[in-house]
Amino acid sequence: MESLRDKHIEDTRRALLETAARLFAEREYVDLSAEELVRTAGLTRGALYHHFDGKKGLFEAVVDELEDRAAQRIRAAIDTATDPFERVDRSLEAFLDVCVEPDYRHIVLLQGPIALGWRRWREVDRRHLSNLVLEGARNLLDTGLIQPHPPELLASALYGALTEMSLTIAESDDIEKGRAEAAAVARALLSGLTADRPHG
Repeated sequence: MESLRDKHIEDTRRALLETAARLFAEREYVDLSAEELVRTAGLTRGALYHHFDGKKGLFEAVVDELEDRAAQRIRAAIDTATDPFERVDRSLEAFLDVCVEPDYRHIVLLQGPIALGWRRWREVDRRHLSNLVLEGARNLLDTGLIQPHPPELLASALYGALTEMSLTIAESDDIEKGRAEAAAVARALLSGLTADRPHG
C-alpha cells in the first residue's frame, strides 16, 4: 500500500510537472523564473530543488515526459503493421504528427536545445527515439529490402535526418507545409536505399 508520505511526494512532483508543462508550452524558457513556477504550483522553491534540482531539471523532466509519450505513440503506430516498409512509414507519420503538436513543438523542439544545450537535449531525444529508428533499420536490412549497410550507422544517418527535419518543421512559418515536405523527403531518402538500386 502506498503510504501517505509517498502519495504526498508523488502529488508534489506531479503538481510541479503539470504546472511546468503548461507554463513552458505558453512561454519562453528564459522568461520563466523558478519563483513563478513554484508560486503557480502553490509550492515552495525547496520542493522544486528537492525533486528536480531547479528550473532546468524541471524543464528536462517535462521534455522527458513528452519524449516518452512520443515514443509510445510511434511504437503504437509501428505495431499496427507487419510489413517492414509499412511499419517504417507509419512510424514516420506518427513522428511527424508529434512534431507539429504545439506543446511538443514549442517545448521539445524550439526551447529544448536552448534550455538544455544541444548535447544534453540530443541525449534525452536519443534515449527515447533512436532505438525505434535502429529497430526499423534492422528490420529492413534483415528482410533484404534495402541495401546492406551497418545497421547502427544507417540508423544514425536516418535519426540525424529526422532530427534536423523536425527542427526545420518547428521553425517553419507554415507548419503543415513543412510537415508534408519533410514526409516527402524522408520517403525519398528511404526509397534511395531500396535493394533493387545499384550500389554506389
